[in-house]
Amino acid sequence: MTTVNIYLNFNGNCAEAFNFYKSVFGGEFRTLRKFIDIVKQKDAPSPAEKMQNKIMHVSLPVSTETMLMGSDTDGEWFGHGYQQGNNFSISTYTDNKEEAERLFNGLSDGGQISMPIQDTFWGEYFGMFTDKFGINWMVSFKEEETK
Repeated sequence: MTTVNIYLNFNGNCAEAFNFYKSVFGGEFRTLRKFIDIVKQKDAPSPAEKMQNKIMHVSLPVSTETMLMGSDTDGEWFGHGYQQGNNFSISTYTDNKEEAERLFNGLSDGGQISMPIQDTFWGEYFGMFTDKFGINWMVSFKEEETK
């Protein structure tokens, strides 16, 4: 089985974003490293001074199979400039309507709602928003059909 995880890049506010995501999803960070941590490793390149206290890598399990991951980037470290991704959405499916509402309300706090969470014509309880960090989300719940 292949697992796909989401890796988000931030422009210096990765710690703030991931502490926010942790407050909504719960759990603990599996990994949390700052750029300064790698200076101690032999043969590791030294990050720019402005990046030393920024996040090099963070991972937060959000289910048994899925993890949100991220880092700060300024273009010098990874060889590419910071780009705010707006050509994708993180899509979440929940086991119940209450969990869908909790995630929608928590993650959209301070963001911009583009479609309030509601029952839809295609049979899902669904909503969309951009969180306060510029990340697009879709939250869904679909009642299991009984036969």
